[in-house]
Amino acid sequence: MPDSVMIERIHPLLDRAFATAGLSLAPCGEAERISLRADAETASAIGVMLGLELPKRPKTSASASGLAALWLGPDEWLLIGELGSDLAGRLARVENGTFSAVDISHRNTAILVSGPKAADTLNSGCPQDLSLAAFPVGAASRTLLAKSEIVLLREAENSFRVECWRSFSDYVWKYLVDAAKSA
Repeated sequence: MPDSVMIERIHPLLDRAFATAGLSLAPCGEAERISLRADAETASAIGVMLGLELPKRPKTSASASGLAALWLGPDEWLLIGELGSDLAGRLARVENGTFSAVDISHRNTAILVSGPKAADTLNSGCPQDLSLAAFPVGAASRTLLAKSEIVLLREAENSFRVECWRSFSDYVWKYLVDAAKSA
């Protein structure tokens, strides 16, 4: 009988890094991600169970204890947790309510775009106004970057998390590198 083989997923942006004056790009570490759809009552109960109130307004997020909840629609959130946070297991224990929780941890990956030129670099392909007044720290939105759908989270004044599908991550990375060179 053959020995068992352990298969490990390789990060799609493994060993990539980019930096130029005023900007750096870095792949974010692996994370747990849940696409959550829930009615208002169930969303409140899930928020209590997770230890944070799920945001209820467009373009907002909430975070606590290594978990972020990004508002994507009136009944839709993207939950991002540190590896080992067992988001799927915790949500499986919710007994009452109407909701859908889909583990998309392996579908997505993320890129950290940081530095004084971060907003300008992103705006080369993103139609949203990323000024601090229009897109403050904690703002989150599903949007486009060039030809890819992304979820954008402003983590700090000059720091953005770009969530994208793994299959588009090479394209998004190369687009950001090219955009950074001309920002």
